Amino acid sequence: MIKEANITIMVKDMDKSVAFYQSLGLTQKNRWGNHYAQLAGPGITIGLHPKNESIPQNGSGNVSIGFTTDKLDEAKAQLQKLSVNITERNEEGGQFLHFKDPDNTELYFIEPKW
Repeated sequence: MIKEANITIMVKDMDKSVAFYQSLGLTQKNRWGNHYAQLAGPGITIGLHPKNESIPQNGSGNVSIGFTTDKLDEAKAQLQKLSVNITERNEEGGQFLHFKDPDNTELYFIEPKW
C-alpha cells in the first residue's frame, strides 16, 4: 500500500530551512512556494512545511511522518478497521488522512495530485 515515505518537519522560515538542508547535501525535489518543499538524499525524503497555529505542538513536536499512497481509500479503511481517529483534508497538493500513533506522533497518508 505504501509507495514511498517522507519525514515532514515544521519550520519557521522556508527559505532558510531549504538552504540549510541543501547545505547538508540534500537536493530539492519539489517546492510549492512557501507551502511545502521536498528535499532528498540517499534513502530519505524530508518535507518542509511552514509552522502555524493550527498544527498542535504535542507528541512528535515539530515532526510528522508522511506516507504517500495511490490508494487512499484502502488506507482510510485500514485506519478505520484499527479504530484510529482520522482527520481528512483536501488541498491543492492532494488528499490527506491525518492520524496519530499510540504515542501521539503526527502521521499522515497523502494521495498527491502531482
